[in-house]
Parts: sequence; C-alpha cells; structure tokens
Amino acid sequence: MTEGSLVSAPARLLVFRVGTLACAADVDQVREILPRLPTTRIPGAPPVVAGLVNVRGTLVTVVEGWRALGLPPLSPPPSPDAGTIGSTIILELGGEPGTQGSQGGQGGRKLIGFTVDEVMDMMASGATTLEDRKSLPGVDPTLVRAVGRRNGELFIVLDVAALLGPVLTS
Repeated sequence: MTEGSLVSAPARLLVFRVGTLACAADVDQVREILPRLPTTRIPGAPPVVAGLVNVRGTLVTVVEGWRALGLPPLSPPPSPDAGTIGSTIILELGGEPGTQGSQGGQGGRKLIGFTVDEVMDMMASGATTLEDRKSLPGVDPTLVRAVGRRNGELFIVLDVAALLGPVLTS
C-alpha cells in the first residue's frame, strides 16, 4: 500500500491517550474500561508488565501502555499522594474476532489490561477517514494499522494483537 491510501477499519474505535500520543483500538476488542488499578508485581516479568489485577475473580496481566509503545514516561511522574491517574482498558485478544461476552478467556480469548493516561472518545470510523501509514516518527510501524484525525488531531489505530500478543506468550 502507498502512504495515504484509504484502509478498511473497524466500525467503532475507542480513542485514548498514552503520554502525548493519541491512539485508538477496535471497540470490539475492549471488554471494559476501569480506573487505573493497583497491580501486584510479577517476579521475573518483563518491565513492560506492570503486574496482575483481580477483575471480578479473574487474574488479568496489565501492560504499561507507555512502555509497550516505547514512549518516555510522563514527566514529572504523578506523586503517590495524587491517587490513581489514568485508566486500565481491559482488552480481549485471540479467538474469533468480534466474539462477545467471553469470560476469563473462554473460547481462546485472553484478557489483558493496558494502561492509558486518558480515554478520550468512542467514534464510528465513518466519522473520520483512516489512511494507511507505515512510517511514523517514534512509533514502531508494525504496531500501526492506520492513522486518523479527530478534531484536527492525528491518532494512530493500533494493531492490538501485534502490540500485546508477545506479552501473552511470555
């Protein structure tokens, strides 16, 4: 594909911010959005893994969004007294695309948490034109499915499976 060509996109996108980067994910992969949850560190886990959380009886691995995307941490980091900042998006990966309502990874689907600084919007892809972009400064092109524009601001549509799949297999 050439840069600037139109791409097919999911019907709805969840737009969020990780650091200064605006991103989006297919709403069909989002199980729920929770306030940033305190995690229990996993000894020996890679630095991208923040730890585990218990979501209604299901243990979910949580990935630090900024680390997964190779971004610098927020500067200055929030103080411990500031409370929780941001959100944890619980995503469903694997199995049949568009399968709804799986619990705890049934049907080959696995749950994984992804920390973000701000959930901004949910939008229909018809509300924006998405373009194929393979070379964006500071973003690994294998993690980007498309680029769109929301209120004059560019955002990237993440390939969530490429971004979080390696964490699930480690």
